[in-house]
Amino acid sequence: MAAKRILVADDEPAVLSLLETFLTEEGYRFEAARSGEEAVEKAKADPPDLMLVDVYMPPGIDGLEVIKQLHEEKLDVPVIMFTAGGSSQMAIEAMQLGAYDYVAKPFDLDELALTIKRLFEHEELQRQVHELREQLRFDPADRMIGRHPKMLEVFKMIGRIARSDATVLIMGETGTGKELVAEQIHRASNRRGGPLVKVACATLPETLLESELFGHEKGAFTSAIAQRKGRFELAHKGTIFLDEMGEMTLSTQRKLLRVLQEREFERVGGSIPIKVDVRVIAATNKWLPDEVAKGNFREDLYYRLNVVTINMPPLRERRHEDPNLDDVRNLTFHFLNKHRFNHSPTPARISEEALQKVLEHDYPGNVRELENVIERAVVMSQGGLIMPEHIVFTEAPVPGAIAGPVEIEQAVRRGQPLDDLLATVERRALQFALNEAGGNHTAAARMLGLERADFEARLTRHDIGPADTAAAG
Repeated sequence: MAAKRILVADDEPAVLSLLETFLTEEGYRFEAARSGEEAVEKAKADPPDLMLVDVYMPPGIDGLEVIKQLHEEKLDVPVIMFTAGGSSQMAIEAMQLGAYDYVAKPFDLDELALTIKRLFEHEELQRQVHELREQLRFDPADRMIGRHPKMLEVFKMIGRIARSDATVLIMGETGTGKELVAEQIHRASNRRGGPLVKVACATLPETLLESELFGHEKGAFTSAIAQRKGRFELAHKGTIFLDEMGEMTLSTQRKLLRVLQEREFERVGGSIPIKVDVRVIAATNKWLPDEVAKGNFREDLYYRLNVVTINMPPLRERRHEDPNLDDVRNLTFHFLNKHRFNHSPTPARISEEALQKVLEHDYPGNVRELENVIERAVVMSQGGLIMPEHIVFTEAPVPGAIAGPVEIEQAVRRGQPLDDLLATVERRALQFALNEAGGNHTAAARMLGLERADFEARLTRHDIGPADTAAAG
């Protein structure tokens, strides 16, 4: 820990000399000011850890005026006053203005050493109390609903890593809440006063993604009519969240690796290195070790990202025999409270039969799908009693529909031909990708590893139009 810096303001050279020797021997860094005006200017330029200020410093401003000007400048610097008499009215007034303490001249150096030590101990205690209050204020579960043991482990991990600057990789299926985890890490971190900048990597073509991340110079390409800062610059002193970064091309991955290693980059079309102080949180719905093995993801980037990994459990793994720990149930009642019909003062109620239907579903779309199901049910019941017919899942349970592993097994037992099974899975994947990409064909094709022309040909083959994709979301 760096030595504390103490600024001493006194108009007597002998006093400054004495205190320089004494404070240096005590392990502090000494700085002198020979007038009240100089003390204020130095404190404004670089606030010290402590100021020792004489009350009388003719012909300029006195110590009381120094304290007043520090307050006006909103400089939170502790002050110990020097006085010619310990009980003088001037000392009393100094304490009323906010001085930490006063010491009488001539100095008792042992007394002065003890006063300074007590002040710094008090400051440290105040800092610890402030941090403790911040920690108590933060509870990941206040926005992320979860009582299942797997979610409690996620909350514990957030608490352990939030205050570090370690890069975090969040892996999990779509809809499991990866973005919420990133928000909670930032909110609980020492960077919470800085920006949280989010980048949806899957929805941007490679050319746009590079410019989005790193910015561009004027004239870098045809439409670059002015210089533009990238997301990394905008996230300086804060956090950048790279969502679905498993979709990045190898070229963009290489540039991202350099940023992580050197904390610098050049804008597109530029040559001047730009330094950034950014914490990186990345998320992906792909299992990156497999992507590395396939050659789709750089191994060195994976290890650079994989400093701390949080694996988000899918909703189907958050069921529990104890109803209080069953997160499908917990989330159902949370969403009933959140989505009230026409801002009703009371949430909709759900019948036991409808609740059972909700609890038995497999939720391939995870928490996002459950929220959509409940919101739709509230609307269909007009905020009254939700019945089983109000519970409609993303795809209606028609013959051949596949929602997850259980439905696949059932389809095989029914003797459904493999070609029909594969066609059903392909249709669902096309619908889901298009919905996730917000209707952007290029982005959706890239999510599935297809060329745009091939993707659109498959849409035509399965007769998928805008209405089908809207229903899928």
